[in-house]
Amino acid sequence: MNEAKFDEQGSRIRWTESAARPDGDGGATVYVHGLGAMSAAYHAHIAADPALVGRLSLFVDLPGHGTSDRPADFGYTLEDHADALAAALDEAGVRGAELVGHSMGGAVAVVLAHRRPELVARMVLTEANLDPYPPGTSGGSGIGSWTEEAFVHGGGFARVLEHVRPMWASTMRLTDPLALHRSAVGLMRGTEPTMRRMLMESTADRTYLQGALSGELPGADELKDAGVRVLTVPGAAHCIMFDRPDALVSAIAARSE
Repeated sequence: MNEAKFDEQGSRIRWTESAARPDGDGGATVYVHGLGAMSAAYHAHIAADPALVGRLSLFVDLPGHGTSDRPADFGYTLEDHADALAAALDEAGVRGAELVGHSMGGAVAVVLAHRRPELVARMVLTEANLDPYPPGTSGGSGIGSWTEEAFVHGGGFARVLEHVRPMWASTMRLTDPLALHRSAVGLMRGTEPTMRRMLMESTADRTYLQGALSGELPGADELKDAGVRVLTVPGAAHCIMFDRPDALVSAIAARSE
């Protein structure tokens, strides 16, 4: 396991690596998980596909999630997560990475590409959050509708675990409740400019996957006009890597050389 400091207190963001073959091109594919998830649990089977063997793969756990540290005085905004991810890539000596980001992890990837464009050559995003949530709504299965105190200390975390899908609960229960709540609130708040605007203006190679069972992607034509490849995946909902792993593998394998 590898680690890098991401705040002034010395908190560590951690990741595991799957080594490239000796004849690999030396590039790196970096997998970034969603809210309440872990990278290896959601993406190791994707990276192991024969079509993707040959490049270094990094499975990064964002702050507060999985194996990474969970400082109580950290903001856990999308910008904070992106800066922590940048610290991991800097420590790993990675430049021009291919980021595979799911849901919140896709939003973090977009923010990183905006803040540190030299770190990101390509993004493959699976149902990434591109817009703040409309006023009066709550994201992350209602996590953001709780106050921080009620969620962390008043039973909110346990209530949410009871109601989310068992697969999601299996990794969410390993997430720090404070980090989970602040991450959900940060995701609802979004960024300025928005993640959508950052994605449209990015010079990186960009692919966006939308599960057909999730409905149409709002603003898809606008994204296409900006050069983003928008692919609808039949038979898939939000977790495309589980519903249609072949489609995600195909999208990652279709690299622009």
